[in-house]
Amino acid sequence: MGDAGSTGKTGLLEVENLSKSFSRKGGILSGERREMVKAVDKVSLTLAAGETLGLVGESGCGKTTLGRLILRLIEPSEGRILFKGRDILTLDREKLRSCRKQMQIIFQDPYSSLNPRMTIRAILQEPLAVHGVSPEESREWIDKLLCWVGLGKDCLSRYPHQFSGGQRQRIGIARALSLKPELVVADEPVSALDVSIQAQVINLLLDLQEKLSLSYIFISHDISVVRFVSHRVAVMYLGRIVESGEASRVCENPLHPYTKDLINAVPDISEGLSILRAVSGELPNPVNPPSGCHYHPRCQQAGEICRNERPEQKEVESRHFVSCFACE
Repeated sequence: MGDAGSTGKTGLLEVENLSKSFSRKGGILSGERREMVKAVDKVSLTLAAGETLGLVGESGCGKTTLGRLILRLIEPSEGRILFKGRDILTLDREKLRSCRKQMQIIFQDPYSSLNPRMTIRAILQEPLAVHGVSPEESREWIDKLLCWVGLGKDCLSRYPHQFSGGQRQRIGIARALSLKPELVVADEPVSALDVSIQAQVINLLLDLQEKLSLSYIFISHDISVVRFVSHRVAVMYLGRIVESGEASRVCENPLHPYTKDLINAVPDISEGLSILRAVSGELPNPVNPPSGCHYHPRCQQAGEICRNERPEQKEVESRHFVSCFACE
């Protein structure tokens, strides 16, 4: 079975057949029975050191859940997560705590992710103190981090509500980098920001990646942003990766109908007019997903086999994988 490709660089992360199902109580019409929601369905992917993998899809496709599974913030139902060759699902609490220094997350909402009762100094010192860094070392490192993210020392005594959204996200980035991680999961890091600020934060992430040799999993619903920041792209739909490969190749020559629809939904500025072509149809109910290829009810190319069988990822072109019978 194919995964989200590889560039041939030194491997940092390998995810194998990762799945996560959530149980919830049904409504009155379902007789109050428990219903299972498969948020992530047998996902495999790889990430090389110093690389950015963009994870893109509509809201509800499972991309945020996948990011949190990789960090083991949520326990998977099945699968393996190999970080630097070690399966983190087998680690006990103490070893996992040590491993987490190397795997951090930038949250979507820069306000709700920061404790409003703590000063910026306390927010940045907390993870360092938990991992035994001395106060002297912490102060020196925090000063350097603030400089890197474009903030001054004068912000240390202030509280999150005293900053703009872009400044709060810079603080969130500094906190994620405080333990000198190798892998950072950026979960929609610019979607809550004004458009005028988004480019600044994206450029900051790219600068920090080069400065600190970081690897990113960049999660977004905006394929144009993902194309700009990523070396490779994995397109998710209803818990499955349907297409993956080098960012330029996937975005310039998309093969899966869903990827094509996502790209067509990006506003096209032409002669002063913005033309937006929305993805047709609605995302199906994940409690009762369509059989076969999950995208077939919205796909213009769907045939009988798409309704009855699940397509597996296949390498259609060099390092370009797709799960679609129409593309074989």
